[in-house]
Amino acid sequence: MKIISDPLALQQDLKEIDKTVGFVPTMGALHEGHITLIKRAREENEIVVVSVFVNPTQFLAGEDLDKYPKKDDADKKICELAGVDILFFPTAEDMYSKDEVKICAPNVRGYVLEGATRPGHFSGVLRVVMKLLNIVSPTRAYFGKKDAQQLHLITLMVKQFFMSVAIVPVDIVRDSDGLALSSRNVYLSKAQREEALKIPKSLYAASKLISKNILDTAKIKEEMYAILAPLEIEYAEVLNRDFEMIQKVEIGNTIILVEVIVGETRLLDNIWF
Repeated sequence: MKIISDPLALQQDLKEIDKTVGFVPTMGALHEGHITLIKRAREENEIVVVSVFVNPTQFLAGEDLDKYPKKDDADKKICELAGVDILFFPTAEDMYSKDEVKICAPNVRGYVLEGATRPGHFSGVLRVVMKLLNIVSPTRAYFGKKDAQQLHLITLMVKQFFMSVAIVPVDIVRDSDGLALSSRNVYLSKAQREEALKIPKSLYAASKLISKNILDTAKIKEEMYAILAPLEIEYAEVLNRDFEMIQKVEIGNTIILVEVIVGETRLLDNIWF
């Protein structure tokens, strides 16, 4: 496995390779969810590139940038064992300069749900993903469905900027207790983790209602809020896959999304119908 930190050096290396390239961008602290993305990339491409970069532009003032979990040595080992060909390990200085051209999240879909409570967050996400995709120029790039709004906006960016990469969504990976895997789960105490299990329980309850043909989104959200209480609920919302409000579940075109704060930890989850 080759480890590269210089964006231009990586770009040049990949230009000389006439093979399909699968790319998995991460912020490190790799877990089984990331490994699933890497395995999918390995199955579908001749070359696999993984990036590990904690992107400062997507963190707002007072958020957990400084304490975001870093496991550099473990991440390198995981990538090596997973059969990664190139690990891209840049610094903020490698990725950003002082006076930059910027990309902004869309005015509506970038400022609802997580974007409403974290204004500017998705502009930072799109900014770094645009850079990474331009550096790597992959055939396919792999993103987890857990960050559904992020996935939607990246897909939108690629479409609207006519970028020649296929964005591949990969299903959420859950722990044995049902909690969606996240690098931030390490912040949770034992008691907080028990409280966090209300998140998958609320999604299961929504799924059960839909299986009984109860499709009214207000009733579904009422049930979810009851289960999630007394957690600090940022949102529990039922939208179509264009992230527009709907009054009834549209089978094949609906996402139910949850974001809560457990202790000081922000946790996301969702289910697709």
